[in-house]
Amino acid sequence: MRLISTMPHTSQRADPPPMASNSALRLPPPCPHLAAYRSGCGGSGLRSLHRCLRRRPPLGRPEVRRDPGEVPRCGACQGGGARLYACLACAAVSCSRHAPDHAAMRPGHEIGVDVDRAELFCAACRDQVYDPDFDAAVVIALTAPAASWAPQTRTGSRAKRPRRVEYRRWAPDADERAVIGRRSGPLLVREGNAYACSTTATVNSTANAATTSSATSSASLPWGLRGLNNLGNTCFMNSVLQALLHTPLLRNYFLSDRHNPLVCQQKTRKKATAKDRNNGRDGAGGLQICLACDLDAMYSAVFSGDRKPYSPAKFLYSWWRYASNLANYQQHDAHEFFICMLDGIHEKEQDPCKPSSHVSSGECCIAHRVFSGTLRSDVTCTICGFTSTTYDPCVDISLDLDSKKNSTKTNGPKHHMNGGVTKSISTGQKSGTSTLMECLDRFTRPEKLGVDQKLFCQQCQVRQESLKQMSIRKIPLVTCFHIKRFEHSSMKKALRKVDQYLDFPFSLDLAPYLSSSILRARYGNRVLASEDYNSDSDASVELVSNLELFAVVTHSGKLDAGHYLTYLRLNSQWYRCDDAWITHVNESMVRSSQAYMLFYVQKILYYKASESLISP
Repeated sequence: MRLISTMPHTSQRADPPPMASNSALRLPPPCPHLAAYRSGCGGSGLRSLHRCLRRRPPLGRPEVRRDPGEVPRCGACQGGGARLYACLACAAVSCSRHAPDHAAMRPGHEIGVDVDRAELFCAACRDQVYDPDFDAAVVIALTAPAASWAPQTRTGSRAKRPRRVEYRRWAPDADERAVIGRRSGPLLVREGNAYACSTTATVNSTANAATTSSATSSASLPWGLRGLNNLGNTCFMNSVLQALLHTPLLRNYFLSDRHNPLVCQQKTRKKATAKDRNNGRDGAGGLQICLACDLDAMYSAVFSGDRKPYSPAKFLYSWWRYASNLANYQQHDAHEFFICMLDGIHEKEQDPCKPSSHVSSGECCIAHRVFSGTLRSDVTCTICGFTSTTYDPCVDISLDLDSKKNSTKTNGPKHHMNGGVTKSISTGQKSGTSTLMECLDRFTRPEKLGVDQKLFCQQCQVRQESLKQMSIRKIPLVTCFHIKRFEHSSMKKALRKVDQYLDFPFSLDLAPYLSSSILRARYGNRVLASEDYNSDSDASVELVSNLELFAVVTHSGKLDAGHYLTYLRLNSQWYRCDDAWITHVNESMVRSSQAYMLFYVQKILYYKASESLISP
């Protein structure tokens, strides 16, 4: 449509000009709201909007700039209709049905721009409007060089790169703080010892008589507790993701934007382009596999306030691409998925500038900074007493159950609290129950290696029988204990599940299992030059050795037909995460479960995480 105007810089409506009897064109009256906006911004504000516009490939249609993968939605109904308008005064996005309401509630917010077509729209007049300065801004955006809005794909020419090359976290100024204060409300409302959502969401879980007496309403759940849909035998993935989503250190890392997907993709493209350039090929410039980016998107979705179950389909697809040998709908091991996921985060998050010493000490990426610890292995010759010591990094500690205790087939152990001590009231199951402390005692107990496992002694210069003892040299910030419930049966020559219950404490002290404690027990008060013997004081060891349990991944059923679920401890309350269903449970239900993975966090970090669910 061509607009004929006889006066310069006059805004006109998009109504078709009526034809008079004498065939003269009559122009529609100008929009008073657009004229008021122009007078308020000085007349040059619309021309400067070319920085907010871009040419949309491949057809070149103008649109409003947005981040890759961002889908604009109406702020009132969360709908993504065919016409969405961004207010020029506050950048609020509204559909054609709610845009007039937005303009009526806020004077001066009548003019918006179509986010997909870059056309001006007056919400008060409910019609499109035209302005020559805005048309000039559209022309500037369309004629801008491709390097200013598209990623660099050519390697032969040196095009002008964007000015902003390094990510910097946004901090609001005084004016922005005032706007935020006027247009935002509190996300959390403290009610007693629990947090309640300020919005009314739908109920996320149904009643379960065996678990709780009534259904847990989504409004009473802690902030960020959201069910995950089962996408086909993916309970192993959902159970581990629930534990990682509520790991305090990981949660604070991703919610504080320490991993920015845009910067990550830029670094990945730059590395891929340099690699292809060395190989004599042009870079593709597509999105690369990054589990950390998908986990960051999942954190944003889970802590967005939406209580409906979330479907981690994009994360599952990325994990399939990363671990192609596990890309199927079969039931997999939760512990195997946990290790594979940490490796995927490590590959993307590790800093290549840091020396190898940081990698071995667990300071290379967020996954190792949270879960990485160090185990000490002492092998002592039984003839001369020479001891060989090695240190191995680990992200979890695998513990064996007591094979001498045969579990009895019962309906399961039932526990009750008596003075803060949990006692079993199932006598038939008591003989088949192990404790976590017993498993740690067996893990750190000296083990005599067999005759067929003789090791070379550096002092004897021959292979001798020896004793091997494990200990914990460095406790990670978050300790993961893996209970070995799947073992190889020599009789059936196949894997079988160990249906033996484990009694685990909610508060754990690892001081007796540290290398310093074991060395003191072995050598007494003799002065040794060992680094582990004199490294830590009693106060520092007590500070890091006291742990608190916050997540339990359990496995129920048989080996080939089992089910994983997670128990989460938030605000001193326990919640059962069974895929999309979230229910509140008591401590006895957690203790009676068949624990497969136990997640402990250092007590000082647990207390700080309990004070605030989301760090500022």
